[in-house]
Amino acid sequence: MKIAVVGTGYVGLVTGTCFAETGNYVTCVDVDVKKVEKLRKGKMTIYEPGLDVLFDRNTKEGRLKFTTELAEGIEGAEVIFLALPTPPGEDGSADLKYILGVADALGHTMKEYAVIIDKSTVPVGTAERVRAAVAKNATVEFDVISNPEFLREGVAVDDFMKPDRVVIGTNSNRAKAVMEKLYAPLVRQGNPIIFMDERSAEMTKYAANAFLAMKITFMNEIANLCEKTGADVDSVRKGIGTDSRIGKRFLFAGIGYGGSCFPKDVQALAKTAAEYDYDFKILKSVMGVNEKQKTKLLPRLKAYFNGDLKGKTIALWGLAFKPHTDDIREAPALYNIKALRRAGAKVVVFDPEAMDNVKGEVGKKVKYAKNPYDAVEGADALMIMTEWPEFRTPDFEKLNASLKNKVIFDGRNLYELEDMAKMGYEYHSIGRKTVKQ
Repeated sequence: MKIAVVGTGYVGLVTGTCFAETGNYVTCVDVDVKKVEKLRKGKMTIYEPGLDVLFDRNTKEGRLKFTTELAEGIEGAEVIFLALPTPPGEDGSADLKYILGVADALGHTMKEYAVIIDKSTVPVGTAERVRAAVAKNATVEFDVISNPEFLREGVAVDDFMKPDRVVIGTNSNRAKAVMEKLYAPLVRQGNPIIFMDERSAEMTKYAANAFLAMKITFMNEIANLCEKTGADVDSVRKGIGTDSRIGKRFLFAGIGYGGSCFPKDVQALAKTAAEYDYDFKILKSVMGVNEKQKTKLLPRLKAYFNGDLKGKTIALWGLAFKPHTDDIREAPALYNIKALRRAGAKVVVFDPEAMDNVKGEVGKKVKYAKNPYDAVEGADALMIMTEWPEFRTPDFEKLNASLKNKVIFDGRNLYELEDMAKMGYEYHSIGRKTVKQ
């Protein structure tokens, strides 16, 4: 099949590359000239494990191309994916200006039937608005459907190539046939393609992300209660995670969720509820708890230094909102950097992949280390923000020699309490007892 993907951000680039890998001819369209030039030269614009291998293979074999021209990109395409940003507005609602702008342009540009697919996460009713925008100027038949993505950053290639399910919102039999053909190579093991109406598909994406955000937040609330009662959140997690009704995933306590999806989608769903005059109390609580959780360790850090961080050097391990990505959107590390600097602390940071993105956001307000041990050299304390694998088993002898004080504030519960006690650390984590020196 010939496919067009409009937008080469995270979702668009993964979508285009993976569909090219299944033998389709894909043209990705983006208005960012510099980004398109970089992609044409074979250089990746995002970090996602395994994607570079597929990208290299399919660009070299001519199945994956890039352009800044919409007309060129959609020429002969049977399906047109809209993988465009839907940033939150000031009121939390999703901004659809990019999607509706492209929809309007498609009406002028399309020369033959195609299925236009909302791949972006969009509010309920967006497919109808896109359909109306295209129809204003269209002279050919088309269908607009919803096909939300369920990609996890860090494992997006596996998620795309081996999906748990494919959700498609459409009432068009013609569009259904096209989508079944498109996704057939990805569901050979029997995972379902679930057809439903467009509004239900749009709601499914928000419901899934909001539920997972709620699960994370609930566990963080349990962790906060564990600290007060003397219980251990890791034991509680194992005790409830083995219940098949609950499951083991998304039960790890920490300093809150971030990224491009959960914060934005929870906000947008809450806004949709408000538009329909429904008081979605759970979502309001999820957002409030998560906001506080991001800087949960700061009061303990301040207490360790008798309430004064002025002039102290604090090392941060981890900047991305999760490991195996360079995404820093709504990352807890950014909130902590801001609070630490406001308190007068000097901040030294290290992350395997997200340093350049933080430089663009924070600039020279922090010091950027070459490696984890460079970050802690002469630091008064270490804070862990992201659970990168290389942070799980550090060289503690090197760490001991570098830190001024043997104290760690761990927002991801990487280490065992007994081990930290044996090594003589003061160790603060989430939902567990504090190890004192």
